[in-house]
Amino acid sequence: MGKLLLAPMDGLVDDVLRDVLTRVGGYDLAVSEFVRVSGNLLPPRAFRRICPELASGSRTAAGTPVAVQLLGSDPFCLAENAAQLAALAPAGIDLNFGCPAPTVNRHGGGASLLADPEQLLRIATAVRRAIPAEIPFTAKMRLGMRDTARTLDCARALEAGGVVALVVHARTRAEGYRPPAHWEWVARIGEVVQGPVTANGEVWTTGDYVRCRSESCSKDVMIGRGAVADPFLARRIRALAAGEAVAEDRSADWRRLQPLLASYWQQVCGKVSARQAPGRLKLWLGALRRNFGEADALFLAIRALRDVDEVTRVLQLHGVPTLPAVA
Repeated sequence: MGKLLLAPMDGLVDDVLRDVLTRVGGYDLAVSEFVRVSGNLLPPRAFRRICPELASGSRTAAGTPVAVQLLGSDPFCLAENAAQLAALAPAGIDLNFGCPAPTVNRHGGGASLLADPEQLLRIATAVRRAIPAEIPFTAKMRLGMRDTARTLDCARALEAGGVVALVVHARTRAEGYRPPAHWEWVARIGEVVQGPVTANGEVWTTGDYVRCRSESCSKDVMIGRGAVADPFLARRIRALAAGEAVAEDRSADWRRLQPLLASYWQQVCGKVSARQAPGRLKLWLGALRRNFGEADALFLAIRALRDVDEVTRVLQLHGVPTLPAVA
C-alpha cells in the first residue's frame, strides 16, 4: 500500500493528539498545525511551541516523523522563516495553501493564494532556495477559491518552484468541508506534475479509503477529521491492505480507546490552563461522537462542565482509567 499521512488541523490536532493517534499507529508521517508567518523572523521557540517534537528528532514518542507547516503570503518572510526552521531539522517543511478560514484568507494566506499561481511560484521558489535540499519540501492545496479554473496552474506553479510533493484537499475554499470531495481532481493534478500527489478529504472509513485511492489514482492518502473521529482507522486500513479481516466492533474499539482518552486528558491538563483543558477534551469527544455512542454520552455528561476536577470525576464514572487524582 501507499503512505498514510495524518493531516494538520489547526486547533485540534496538536502535539498531544498527534502523540495519541500515532501511538495507536498506522501513520507514516504527521504534519503539524500551521506556524503563522507575517512580517517578522520567528525565534526557534515559536516553531517548537507548535511542534514540540522538534526537540525529539522531529518525531512523536511513537517514532512517527512530523513535518512542520508554514502559513503566510510574503515570499521573503516565508523563506527567511523556513531557513530558521530548517536549522531545527524538521522531518519536512510544508506550505499551507488550503486553509479556508476567513481570518486567514482576508490577510492573503491559505487558500486565498490559489487565485494567483504566479505568487505561488514566487513563494515556492524563495522557500526552496532558502532551505537545504535534503529537507523534504511539500505543499498542501485545495482545488481553488470558488472553482477549479486555476487548479492545474497552481499545481504546476508549486512544482516549478521546487515543491517535491503535493497534498490536495479535493474541495474548493467555498465548499469548505461539505461533501463530496472531488477525488477525480487529484488524478487530474497527478497528470500534470511529476512528483507524488496525496489525496485528502472525506476519508472516514476503510471503504472511503478504497474509493479515494481508486478515483484519485493516488497511492498515498492524508486523513484528517476521519482520524480524529476514529483513532483506529489507519490501523484498519493497513489490516485491509494486508488482506486481514477488518473488525468493525465499536465496543472493542471503545475499550481500547479509554486509556488513550485518559492519556490525552492527563497531557492536556499538564499543558494548558485549567480553564482551557475541558474545552480541548470536548473538541475531541465531539469528533468521536460520529462513531462511538459512548463518546456521545460522555460528551453530553461533561458539556456544561468547566472545572477540571468535575470533568475528571465524570470520566472516572464512565470507566476512563488512570486519571489525575482529584483534589
